[in-house]
This record gives sequence, C-alpha cells and structure tokens, in this order.
Amino acid sequence: MPVEVDVGLATLSDQLTLATVLLYIVAMIGYALDLGFGRSKIAKVATRKAEPALVTVGGTADAEAAGSAGSTGEEGGDQADKAPPVWVVWAAPVAVGLTWLGWATNLAAILTRGWAVGRWPWGNMYEFVVAMCFAAVSAFLFMHIRYRSRFLGAFVTVAAALGLGFSVRYLYVQAGPVVPALNSYWVAIHVTAAIIASGLFIMAGVAGVLYLIRKDTAVRLPSRQDLDRVAHRAIVIGFPIWTFAVIAGSLWADKAWGRYWGWDPKEVWAFITWIAYAAYLHARATAGFKGKAAMIVQLIAFACLMFNLVGVNIFLGGLHSYAEVP
Repeated sequence: MPVEVDVGLATLSDQLTLATVLLYIVAMIGYALDLGFGRSKIAKVATRKAEPALVTVGGTADAEAAGSAGSTGEEGGDQADKAPPVWVVWAAPVAVGLTWLGWATNLAAILTRGWAVGRWPWGNMYEFVVAMCFAAVSAFLFMHIRYRSRFLGAFVTVAAALGLGFSVRYLYVQAGPVVPALNSYWVAIHVTAAIIASGLFIMAGVAGVLYLIRKDTAVRLPSRQDLDRVAHRAIVIGFPIWTFAVIAGSLWADKAWGRYWGWDPKEVWAFITWIAYAAYLHARATAGFKGKAAMIVQLIAFACLMFNLVGVNIFLGGLHSYAEVP
C-alpha cells in the first residue's frame, strides 16, 4: 500500500530549511563582527588592567602624575577600546540568539519532513545532510554552553549554511517513501548515532582547519590551544558514538542481509573512518605527537568521514546506493 505524503507539511519543511540557511548566514555575520571587533577590544582592556603600575621609591607622586597625564593624553585613542560601539556589543548575543532560532527551524524542518511521509526523516542523502548540519550546530551550541567556545560560531554556522545550501541545490528529492530496507527501527539507532557523531566530528574538523591556517599574528582568531582543546573534546565525545554506530550497522546488516560484514564500500569507509579517529586519539595521547602533527591526523580522519558520508553514495554505490542522489 503506497504511503500518502502530506504535501503541506513537506512544503513547510522545505521552507523551514531555506529559512534556516538565512538565519545561519545572518548569525555568521554577527559572529564575524564580534570576532573582528569585539575580541580585540576586550583583549586590550584586559591587558591594560593586568599591567602593574611601575612606581619608583620616593617618586610615587611623580609617577602617579605621569600616569594620570598619560591616561589623559591617550583617552581619545583608547575611548573606542573602553566603550565599543553598541553594534559591536550586541553582535555576539544577537548571533547566538539567531543560531538558536536557526537550530529550532532546522529541527522543525526535520520533524515536518518526517511527519509528512510517516517515517524517520533521514532516508536519503538530502535528509541525512540536513540532519547532519543540525547535529553540527547542536554540537557547537553544546560546546558553547559547556566550554565557552563562541569563537567558532562564525565558522560552524557558515559550514552549516553551506551544507544546507548544497543539499537543497544538488541533493534535494521530493518527500516520499523509502526502500523496504530502510523501514526498520535500526534507522533510529544506527543512523541517529552516525548523525550525532558526524556533527561532533564536523565541529572538530572546523577547529582543525583553523588550527592549521592560523598565523601567530592573527590576534583576533582563537588561540591554537583553544582550538586544540575544542577539537579534542568533540572527538572524545563523538568517537564512542561513532563506534556504537558502526556496531549497530553491523547488527542491522546481519538482520537485513544475513551477514555482519560484507566489504560494502560504506562499511569499509565507516571502518576506515573509525581507524583514523582512533589514530588521532592515540597520537594526541603520545608525548611527541601532539600539536600540528596530531591535528593533521584529525583532518585526515575528517576527510575520510566526509567521503564516507557523501562520496561513497555518489561515486561508489554498493548496497547503500539507495541514498537517492539526483
């Protein structure tokens, strides 16, 4: 019996996805303004407060007078640092608010797509990428609340906006039923775990790219220590979830095809991705293999992840070729 599609909900889902792209783009602009103007001013004010007063014995009054004069003379130049424009002050909170709003519309787009077709809403590449972008922004918001990693906001939101734009432009398919193999409760287990882990790995990948391209003179970008810390924590959380996704996929394969492992391209690359991230965690824990070398291993693992999630379905096919790539 064919599944009836609620056209109204399906159309609403498409519109919510487009609205999410717009919200993420505007949020990215807000983060960029905060990163370009807000952080440098805060750093300068903090540096001035941390500088001790240099006073010689017997010259306290003279030193204080000189300091007062110097402060008065520089007041015009430092006024912008002490009192940044209102749009700079509000750029960050507005960006965070827009990110939460985009997160909500992204979630609503996923839910309405699922309700429109009466199934789990990640049965093809379009739906999977939309869910993966949602997971990436969710990972960023979690890391922002837990570890104050707002400095990655501009880069995560632009990555999510580009991912959603790519899915709408090149991967979009009409809402409809899926092949019988995907009508299983294992979709809620295996694919959901893969989506959550992928969102965390994307967060780590963005931090890794910034780590490698950051120059020592780029004072407005987050430090390499902060980037390394965020990437490592995201992978530490995401790696066991990816491990569970691989194991759940094997169990689903046994139920669907009668074997746990069959050298299908998707299975092979999922395992290669697992090995690559395990290599990063091992490298990160090795005394002589930290910093840039470990980050390069992490980005190799991230490239394996992206090829597994997108490239395999487009170029290699196999038993997972039901992704419905246009």
